Amino acid sequence: MNLDKIIQSRKSVRNFKGKKPDWRDIIECIDSVRYAPMAGNNFSLKFIIVSDAENILKISEASQQPFISQAKYVIIVCSDTTRTINAFGKKGEVFVRQQAGAAIENLLLKLHEKGLSTCWIGHFIENHIKKILTIPDKIQIEALFPIGYENKIEKRKTKIELDRFLYFEKFGNKKMNKIKKLEI
Repeated sequence: MNLDKIIQSRKSVRNFKGKKPDWRDIIECIDSVRYAPMAGNNFSLKFIIVSDAENILKISEASQQPFISQAKYVIIVCSDTTRTINAFGKKGEVFVRQQAGAAIENLLLKLHEKGLSTCWIGHFIENHIKKILTIPDKIQIEALFPIGYENKIEKRKTKIELDRFLYFEKFGNKKMNKIKKLEI
């Protein structure tokens, strides 16, 4: 699949088949995050693959999103800000969020390329999930990703038009300046 097709066809899926994905495919997808940009080359992310049905149910409850319980795997993306903050001070917190987003996008695109489906979950009760998975207090949970195969193929929703959020030179300027011809 070419990159444009992968980007344009990726979507959030909230309805999974009962078929269990190959865990090796999931690990290959997680491996793609190593190529995301990291501030000062400080890799601050940690990943937990959860396959235990009871824990997945608890995660679903802690997220208040029942569809998660249909997934055969859930990937928990965490960050440890310690090294990045030590290197960049308070601004390191922002850098960790940025690099987590970049790495997560790599993960999403690779999952889609492999034929796997997911939905980026940002709403959850963090301390409940930390307790379920014995995640230390200093570690932050960035997002959750239930993994499976799409059960009911739904058409991707139309995305916002480019001209609704692209500006030139100044915020709000929707037109590119005309290029002046150079006299020879």
